[in-house]
Amino acid sequence: MNEVNLKSIVEAQIDTFLYAGNVAIELRNKGLTKEIKSDGTPVSNGDLEINKIITKKILELTPDLPIVSEETSHNKSAKDLANFWLVDPIDGTYDYINNLDEFTINAGLILNNKPAAGLVYAPAKKRMFYSYGKNMAYELTDGKLINLKCNNKNKEDSIKFVSYSNKIKPEIEKIYKQIGVTEFVKMKSSLKFCVIASGEFDGYVAEARACEWDIAAGHAILRGAGGTITDFNGNEILYGKENFKNPSLILKRSNSL
Repeated sequence: MNEVNLKSIVEAQIDTFLYAGNVAIELRNKGLTKEIKSDGTPVSNGDLEINKIITKKILELTPDLPIVSEETSHNKSAKDLANFWLVDPIDGTYDYINNLDEFTINAGLILNNKPAAGLVYAPAKKRMFYSYGKNMAYELTDGKLINLKCNNKNKEDSIKFVSYSNKIKPEIEKIYKQIGVTEFVKMKSSLKFCVIASGEFDGYVAEARACEWDIAAGHAILRGAGGTITDFNGNEILYGKENFKNPSLILKRSNSL
């Protein structure tokens, strides 16, 4: 797929994501039905409904590309996938079902095992992020379109990271010290990637946890904004791994950190 095709494929999904966000909020306001999956994580009827909306649109746009979604079994046993979609209809389900606001809707396009494009929408915050290539990451908020360039932000005295927990593990604390992190803020979901892409925060560190559908869309957006993402050993993050499990992660808005 060329740059023009990626642009049209991504932009054709924006209205669908905005609509899906409205549906997610409406379902929550009516009262969600919830259950616990075999892996111990919660799922709601909202997760499943949003999955239908997002995957239907993707299939219309790219019928020949497989979709791997957190909430369905399709293609999860596939091996050697190189070109495919990763979908997480509600990332941050705990926040979603508990009337908090950091949950997101996500779709990331993987080409040659690398993130080529992605969309992330935080409905409760009304923040829509998307990207379809280098220097082509955007935030659409209140009708304003902002081209995200996180590596242009000047290095300040304070280095602020986001964290999935208030309890920092020793291996992460070691990396914080190496980088010179001065403060961190707990944040859920793929919104972490987006606030680094926007330059609001400087980075994020996590040990191996979660799955590829949790990070693919955010990775594409951060990459498009000029940020970097590697594992703890500096290796590039690739997709289509066995069981779609994530390695350790270090996100930075700039290599200068």
